[in-house]
Amino acid sequence: MSKVALITLGCAKNLVDSEVILGCLNEQGHSFTARLEEAEVVIINTCGFIQQARAESQQTIEKALAWKEKDPLRRLAVVGCLVERYKDYLKASYPQVDLWSGVTDFDRLGELLQNKRLVPRQTTFLLDDRTPRVITTGSNWAYVKISEGCSHHCSFCCIPLIKGPYKSRSMASIVSEVRNLAALGIKEINLVSQDSTYFGREHGLKTGLVRLLDQLMAVKGIKWIRWLYGYPEEITDDLLEIMNEEKICPYFDLPFQHASATVVKKMGRSITAGDALRLIEKIRNRVKGAVIRTSLIVGFPGEGLKEFSELKQFVREARFEHLGVFTYSPEPGTKAFYLEETVCPAEKEARRQELMAIQKEISRNFYRTFKGQTLEVLLEDQEEEQAEKGVLYGRARFQAPEVDGQVIVKDKKRLLAAGKKPDFMLVKISGTRTYDLVGEALDVEVI
Repeated sequence: MSKVALITLGCAKNLVDSEVILGCLNEQGHSFTARLEEAEVVIINTCGFIQQARAESQQTIEKALAWKEKDPLRRLAVVGCLVERYKDYLKASYPQVDLWSGVTDFDRLGELLQNKRLVPRQTTFLLDDRTPRVITTGSNWAYVKISEGCSHHCSFCCIPLIKGPYKSRSMASIVSEVRNLAALGIKEINLVSQDSTYFGREHGLKTGLVRLLDQLMAVKGIKWIRWLYGYPEEITDDLLEIMNEEKICPYFDLPFQHASATVVKKMGRSITAGDALRLIEKIRNRVKGAVIRTSLIVGFPGEGLKEFSELKQFVREARFEHLGVFTYSPEPGTKAFYLEETVCPAEKEARRQELMAIQKEISRNFYRTFKGQTLEVLLEDQEEEQAEKGVLYGRARFQAPEVDGQVIVKDKKRLLAAGKKPDFMLVKISGTRTYDLVGEALDVEVI
C-alpha cells in the first residue's frame, strides 16, 4: 500500500471530509506522512468558495505537480469543491494530475486510486456514525458535521451550486458518532453545517437543532458542545433557552453579512441593522455569558459610502465579541455575479481594514474584562518542548477553534509537576491582548 500525504484547504467541513478520506485509506492499509517528499500519493482536498480560495487551490496543485515531476511513479489526486465546479477546466489546465473527484466520493478514493470503475453518486457525500474517520484536531476536541448542502438563496453564495440542497443527518447517527468520539476521549464537539439552525427543516422539524442539542447533552464524557454557523432569522426562543444549559457553550456564530437595507436586499438576505441589533440585545439578555461571532462582506455591488457608513455604525453598536470581514468576490453562476461591480479591489480592502480597526478596539476591551478572573480552559495538543518551556495554549468557552483567539497558559513549575497534560485546567488571567488572554495555571484540574 502507498504512503499518502493529504492537504486540506478551506473550511472545517472540508476538514471532516479529509478525516473521512484518512479513515477509509487507513482501513485499506495505507500509511500517512506530513512530508510531501516522503509521499507516494498526494491528495489535495480543495476549496472553491471564493476567488481567493480558488487561487490557493490552484497554487497548491502547481506545487504538488512540481513534486510529481521528480518521480513519474508518484500520483496526485485532486478532490473536493473546486473540482466539483470546474472539473473540465482543471483537467485541461493540469493534465498531469492522475485523479479528479468532486464532493460525492470521499469514502471511495482508495478504490478510485486503484483505477476501479465505480458508478458515480448523484448526491454530495455525507458521513454517518459508521464511516471510518481519523480525528486530526487533537486528542480532546473534534468537529461533527450534521448536514450537507444549503437550501438558502443568498445571491452571492455558490455553495448550493457545489453541494446541492440542504440534507440533514439523522439525529441517531449524530448521537452515535458523538458517543464514539467520547469513547476516544473527546471532550468538546463543534457542530458544523452550512446552517446549523436549519437542521431537520427539510423533514419538517422546526426545532431540529434544539432537539439535537438536547440529545447530545446526555452523552457522557462530552463537556462542551458548540454549534457553528446559523442564520440570525432562525434564532428561536426554544434555542435561546437551551443555550443556558451547562454543557452548551453560549456561543452564537451568526453571519449577518451586512447592515444596509439596500445591500441586504441585493444579497438575498432579510435582516437589517435595526432587527439585528434587537436580536443581539435579546440574545445577551436571555443567555448568560453569550458571545456573538459574525462575518461581514464589504464591497458588495451597490455599497456606496452611505451603505458602508451604516455598516460601520452597526459594528460599533453591536460590539461583536468576534468578527470576520471578507471582501466581496463575484462568483460565476450566482445572482450577484451579474450585478455591476461598484467598488474596486483596493477600496474593498481599505474598507475591510477600516472595519477591523473598529473591531480591534472592541475586542481589546472585551478581553480586558477577564483580567483577574479564573477561567476553565480546554488545552490544545502541543509539542512536549512547549510544556517544558512553561507555556501551553488553550481556549475558553467563548473561543471557537481555529477562528478565535487563545488562552496562553504559563507557569513552568505547575505544568511540569502536572506530568501528563490534562484536558482542562483552571487558569487565572493575568494579562490581556487584542485577541488573546494570558494566564497562570492553577493547581486544580477541572476534569
